[in-house]
Amino acid sequence: MSPLVPLDDPADSRLADYVQLREVSLRRLLEEEHGLFIAEGDKVIRRAADAGYEPRSFLLAPRWLDSLKDVLEKWPDTPVYVVSEELAEQVTGFHVHRGALASYKRRAAVPLTELLRDAPQRIAIFDEIVDHTNVGAGFRAAAAMGVELVLVTPTCADPLYRRSIKVSMGTVFQVPWTRLEAWPGDLELLQDNGYVAAAFALTDDSITLDDLAARHDERLALIFGTEGHGLKPHVLEKADLTVRIPMTGGVDSLNVASSAAVAFYATRP
Repeated sequence: MSPLVPLDDPADSRLADYVQLREVSLRRLLEEEHGLFIAEGDKVIRRAADAGYEPRSFLLAPRWLDSLKDVLEKWPDTPVYVVSEELAEQVTGFHVHRGALASYKRRAAVPLTELLRDAPQRIAIFDEIVDHTNVGAGFRAAAAMGVELVLVTPTCADPLYRRSIKVSMGTVFQVPWTRLEAWPGDLELLQDNGYVAAAFALTDDSITLDDLAARHDERLALIFGTEGHGLKPHVLEKADLTVRIPMTGGVDSLNVASSAAVAFYATRP
């Protein structure tokens, strides 16, 4: 069993991984510098462990020690900081209503060329999506609808930010993903590997999602853009197709995560 370390000082340096979890800019710098991410809640902590991520530490209220005992036993040298829920709130900056957090080590990014070796049939690309909730919801939809690979562009929000992980219900750990380095140039690599790049946008020449599904393309890369302005023109120029989801009731668009879920379902093999 991991060593239990009771703590009662919110300024204790051993709690540095958990400081001010709501401060996005601060967290981005800290997590990038130390190569870590935070899992919140017992289910997410367990899913990260099941996916093989190595913990740096656990921050738990006493009530979670028994239910997470099997996870803690996998990492006998990893400290378990046992704190009150009040102290956890002081450290993190918000009420940790589940009273369970863990700091995990990030993994090195996997090159796109390596991820394409398994020839996934459907790939999702999230471009410049800045809301962590939408990123997490997009990953959850991808996992639920059998999308085999997710790619995020250089300016997309971090899939391993605490909020993204929480909204995804830990599915960011089960769907292979990587961050692209050359965008939209990397589309050429996908197209050279037989993928039809379908960009979702309201353009005059767009086809409907029903039309796309009827094509039965063997390999599809489905591209979704930022919440406000969608995909930029230079991305649309490199795509093979632009696609729209037909709507009624005077509604012209859906939340990007909702659009992705509809598209993933409609294009399932």
